[in-house]
Amino acid sequence: MDPETKTKLARQFIEAIPFSRVLGMQLDEISEGRAVCSMPYDTRFVGDPDTAVIHGGAVSALMDTCSGAAVMSHPDAPVVTATIDLRIDYMRAATPGQRINCEATCYHVTRSVAFVRCVAFDDDHDNPVASAVGAFTADRGKASRRSSEALS
Repeated sequence: MDPETKTKLARQFIEAIPFSRVLGMQLDEISEGRAVCSMPYDTRFVGDPDTAVIHGGAVSALMDTCSGAAVMSHPDAPVVTATIDLRIDYMRAATPGQRINCEATCYHVTRSVAFVRCVAFDDDHDNPVASAVGAFTADRGKASRRSSEALS
């Protein structure tokens, strides 16, 4: 599949997820194996009213979605993917009032798994809010065909 079609499908993927729409996520950039997404600050998603800090669940949703888009855009990965595992390290609270940005890179794809690194940050790009590593499905259906052929 050509890169333009993959980009279009990744954008549609993000826009189709109800949770992504509610959080206001947008796909800012996408290239082969790399995606940049962002989410505006919204008081509806504050986890601690005393500090006005966005809940970690909203940050993790952004990182998961951005990572999926990076996998979908990788030339060796299928367009359809799902999260297998996503380990997130929270380093600091996002600054209240600032947009949260996320950059994800799909750096390796095997026959069945795609591997991703991801960083979330606010206006202070040099001081990340969180980082993540993850594994996503990358099954192109070859194993299923082999299994069904063996049964024939």
